[in-house]
Amino acid sequence: MAVPRQPPSHYLSRLRLSNFRNYASAALDPDDRHVVLTGPNGAGKTNLLEAISLLGAGRGLRRANFETLALHNGTGGWAVAASVETQYGTVDLGTGLDAGAITGRRVKINGAPARSVDQLGEYLRILWLTPAQDGLFTGPAADRRRFFDRLVLALIPGHGAEVAQFEKAMRQRNKLLDEYGDASWASAIEAQMAAHAAAMHFARLDTIAHLNDLLRLEGSLGFPSAHLELVGQEEMPPFQTSTELEEAYIQLWRQRRQLDRAAGRTTVGPHRADIAVTNMDKQMPANICSTGEQKALLVGLIMAHARLVKQMTSISPLLLLDEIAAHLDANRRASLFELLNALGTQCWMTGTDQILFDSLGADAQFISVQDALLTPL
Repeated sequence: MAVPRQPPSHYLSRLRLSNFRNYASAALDPDDRHVVLTGPNGAGKTNLLEAISLLGAGRGLRRANFETLALHNGTGGWAVAASVETQYGTVDLGTGLDAGAITGRRVKINGAPARSVDQLGEYLRILWLTPAQDGLFTGPAADRRRFFDRLVLALIPGHGAEVAQFEKAMRQRNKLLDEYGDASWASAIEAQMAAHAAAMHFARLDTIAHLNDLLRLEGSLGFPSAHLELVGQEEMPPFQTSTELEEAYIQLWRQRRQLDRAAGRTTVGPHRADIAVTNMDKQMPANICSTGEQKALLVGLIMAHARLVKQMTSISPLLLLDEIAAHLDANRRASLFELLNALGTQCWMTGTDQILFDSLGADAQFISVQDALLTPL
């Protein structure tokens, strides 16, 4: 490789799976280099990435229900454990679901229950790209919103809790309107929604501003440059403070109660926002670019965001890139590998053909995946 690999500040040094997807058990003890998982389709490569993604907040890269992650014909429970090397020492992270559990997954940090799943963000920031995201720019706004909120979460760990609390309060409001509930109760719920909505809005704006600044100054280094804009909330004029935005939301939701009751849902709010992405190299909206350009734009955006995470948090983000090399030409693959080396990250990549990753050479450790068996190459 032309670019020397920079060592990451944070990386996985131990990974253990138990009764997860197609793995009855699995164990890896990687060093700080990139990890390349190769093998046939259905062998368990993406399942391994999914397990790692659960060491962060949320439902992982497939957004699957936790009870569906257990080994078929197993006990119904599953576990993922890892050791993370940081500049302050080793941290042990674990998550899992007890057989028959109805309260959600457990999360432990150094053997003790975590205060919340967001606490994982203090030790590990995880970003991923999967083939399912290839249609991100042309698909529904909900997919882009979810994708972007993951980017925000990597910078602001509390963002996930704000989104979850907003959605919980919104469901309460929708039910209350449907049942013609007490107006004062509706006002109280709307005030709760407004506080979470304002926090969500400004976290998104802050992330967009920093990401656009970085892309303007540094570009995407071998990939198309993107520009992002938060859209889809035309009812809301721009506000300078959180208090102003909260009050505006409260007034708007109060005025729209009858409309929302008729619609059966809350029709305006941060849950209706969208992210407009422009390919700056061609001055063209991302959704009308070619399929190849969209893929390159998405990869460039993720890599730029990874640089931003490291700059703002001093934590090397862990990257999970599923089937990444097969969708890039030789020049773009070379650019990606150089970016990964310069970033100083441990990147986990999957592919069916090892030859696509050969140029990584000694900068990566290669693992063969065959029927849920992991063999170092």
